[in-house]
Amino acid sequence: MALERVGTGGPWEETLGAARAVAAGDMVLVGGTMPPTAGAAAVGDPYEQARVALADAVAALTPFGLGIESVVRTRIYLSHSRDVEEVTRAHQELFAAVRPVTTLAVVAGFADSRILVQVEIEAYRGPRGGAGAEGGERP
Repeated sequence: MALERVGTGGPWEETLGAARAVAAGDMVLVGGTMPPTAGAAAVGDPYEQARVALADAVAALTPFGLGIESVVRTRIYLSHSRDVEEVTRAHQELFAAVRPVTTLAVVAGFADSRILVQVEIEAYRGPRGGAGAEGGERP
């Protein structure tokens, strides 16, 4: 199985020796995506940080020809439980129609204390049958 790796040139990728996303077989895995600490994501704003991190994670699928409809799993890490409502609102706004399986966890913190949210996603790039190709959604 050939692996495909994609980077963004971000500083953490070089520091860690990591890729932003790796395609392995039918799956594309997008590593921990955080909002930039300066610029677009508001410091101290969990909703905006989640919105930006989620959008950046989905954008990492583009080199593989995938979009939001291919996302099957999200993982959301928060540094404060007080931010759950705002972060889940950002997730719901983006993924309401896709409905991936999701894990939400509160962690001790991140390498940069200004970061409130980090997300990971997994996407399926197997046969394109659309929703319902394998029996559809179950209640």
